[in-house]
Amino acid sequence: MARIVTGRALVERIGGQVIPAGAVGVWWLGQASLVLKAAGLTIYVDPYLQQSERRLVPPAFPPDAVANADLVLLTHDHGDHIDPIALSGIALASPGARFVTPRPTTERVAELVGDDARVIAATAGEPLTIGPVELIPIPAKHEEFDEHPTLGYPYLGYILRLDGLTIYNAGDTIPYAGLVERLQPFDIDLAFIPINGRDFFRTSAGTIGNCDFREAAELALAIGADTVVPVHYGMFAGNTVPPGHFATYLAERAPGIAAHFMARYGLFIYQGIR
Repeated sequence: MARIVTGRALVERIGGQVIPAGAVGVWWLGQASLVLKAAGLTIYVDPYLQQSERRLVPPAFPPDAVANADLVLLTHDHGDHIDPIALSGIALASPGARFVTPRPTTERVAELVGDDARVIAATAGEPLTIGPVELIPIPAKHEEFDEHPTLGYPYLGYILRLDGLTIYNAGDTIPYAGLVERLQPFDIDLAFIPINGRDFFRTSAGTIGNCDFREAAELALAIGADTVVPVHYGMFAGNTVPPGHFATYLAERAPGIAAHFMARYGLFIYQGIR
C-alpha cells in the first residue's frame, strides 16, 4: 500500500520535487485545493487547510508549514476556497507570496494577509503577468454570476500559461452560454473541473453547486482539453459524488480525452504533448 505523506513532510517533499521543463507538478489537497509547481514557481490554488468537523478528510498540513508559496490563487469567497485560517498562516510563513483574488474580494483578502500590497485584484478578461506565469481570469457561474456593478465577477476561473503549458482551473462553476467560446481559443492542455453537481435540495439548503460529472466531461470535450482532472468532491457529506461516474461517462463520451484521478496528497506530473 502506498504511504500517504502529510504534514510538514509533504510541504518539504513539494519543495524538493524537481519538475522537468515543459511540465507541471500537481498535488491535490482535497476539495478544489491544489499545489502547482512549474517554471520555478510554487502556486497554491484555493488552499483549504483549516480544521473542521464537517471535513471528511483532515487538512494536508497546517498553514504555518507553507513556507514555499510564491503565489496563492483564489477563485471566490467561500470558506473552502478563501480559507481565513489558511491565508493568514501562509502569509506569515511565506512572506514573499502574493495573493491573486477576484476584485470584489480584495479588501477581505488584504485583511487576512495583513498587507494590501501583496494582494492582486483579478478582473475577468484582463490578463495578469506575474513573473513567468500569465493569468487570464474567466468568469465563473456558481449557479449565478452575482456580478457586482463596479467590481465585476466575484467567482472566477483562471487560465494559466507557463513554461509552454496552458492550464485551466475552472473554480466553482456551472456551464453557461459563452464559456466554451471563451476557452476554445486557448488550446488547453490540462483542465481542473468540479464534478460535485447541484440539485434542488442542496440549493434550497444554501449549498451552491457546480458542474455535475456529465457537464464536466462535456465541457472538457467542448474546449478540447488534452487531460482533465476532476475536483471538488470527497470533502463534505451530502455534497460529493463518486468520481467513477465521471470516469465512466468521459470514457464513453470522449475516449480521446485523458482523465487523471488524483491520489490525495500525491504527485501527478503532467508533460505537455502539443
